[in-house]
Amino acid sequence: MTDGRVDLPRTSVPMALPVGWHWVKLGEVCDIVMGQSPPGASYNEKGDGVPLLNGPTEFGAIYPVATQWTTAPTKSAIHGDILFCVRGATTGKKNMADRGYCIGRGLAAIRAKEGKSCAEFIWYLLDVVTGTLLQKAAGSTFINLPGAALEVFPIPLPPLSEQRRISEVLREQMTAVEKARAAAQARLEAVTAMAAAFLRKAFPLPGQPLPPGWRWAMLGECGEVVSGVTLGRKLNGAVIREVAYLRVANVKDGHLDLDDLATTPATEEEIRTLSLKQGDLLLTEGGDADKLGRGTIWEAQIQECIHQNHIFRVRLESDGLIPDFVALQIASPHGKEYFLRHAKQTTGIATINQRVLKALPLMLPSAPEQQRIAALLRDQMAAVEKARAAVEQEVATINALPPVLLRRAFNGEV
Repeated sequence: MTDGRVDLPRTSVPMALPVGWHWVKLGEVCDIVMGQSPPGASYNEKGDGVPLLNGPTEFGAIYPVATQWTTAPTKSAIHGDILFCVRGATTGKKNMADRGYCIGRGLAAIRAKEGKSCAEFIWYLLDVVTGTLLQKAAGSTFINLPGAALEVFPIPLPPLSEQRRISEVLREQMTAVEKARAAAQARLEAVTAMAAAFLRKAFPLPGQPLPPGWRWAMLGECGEVVSGVTLGRKLNGAVIREVAYLRVANVKDGHLDLDDLATTPATEEEIRTLSLKQGDLLLTEGGDADKLGRGTIWEAQIQECIHQNHIFRVRLESDGLIPDFVALQIASPHGKEYFLRHAKQTTGIATINQRVLKALPLMLPSAPEQQRIAALLRDQMAAVEKARAAVEQEVATINALPPVLLRRAFNGEV
């Protein structure tokens, strides 16, 4: 089964149907039970009473997982019902009931009528027609699909035997798609893990001895570490001009995204002191854990650019330091582990300050060895990126299959 969607042609004139199909109202072939929230005092998380579903927060890939129960159930879904969201931004999301549930007012239970429709066929058909159905609820800031709209909504329907045959074909196809998607996703995870493995091999983790001829040095001893310009600061009538600046969103792990480069007013002094130079290391202060210490090297992509205060600039001051080598080491498990261990953590947000960044311990071999390791890692990372791009394209191709398969099935082509 799939929860992807593809819309039938949106036209006021019903589309032509395959031979033997006909248009019916959803309520003619399905019973529709609109949810009703039970009294709040009846809710519990102990498992007393009937499992309660209020919306998609309890939805799984196909079946829901209840997190609360009610001792005063109101409207009920039974095994095999399609659980369909009818309120708010999640309208149109669906799950299948694997047992009896009490359903709140954010859900409807769509129940195939025996002898008239096949639940699995309706499940797949909803993927196709939901976009058109949502148009019925348009025109309001809060989407609401009333039961009356569901009852009269027209759907294309073949004979029951054909519904079952199409459902079986789609089930086999969607199972194959899911198997292919899982395999491709596993390959993507494996390729992604290769980058960390290459970096881990190049840079020992804490507790491991340094290779002969290597030494320790703190990042602050190797160069200048500065923060950037604070947006919204008071300029007090100073002479200013617009200049390009980097935000956290521009600084990725190993590269820059300059497609959406903003500008900010700055004084000539700020531009002079904060303008980036070829070889500067750019590191993010944090935010989400994956942004902690994320960074890359400035390659002078544009002539004049400064950076925001949530980005640190590291300008190496020794000719014996190779920026690529330092940047790769910071991006390695050694650097990630250091940042996570020393970050300030608040409600899922992790940040580092200049003091922590300056104290980052670097492992430094000779300059020629730095050059050799950096060149090797660049080649390895390029190969990983090429492989990752290929697998991501494969995943995208697989993800595009369900709408195509559904469209063919409901055009009578299976």
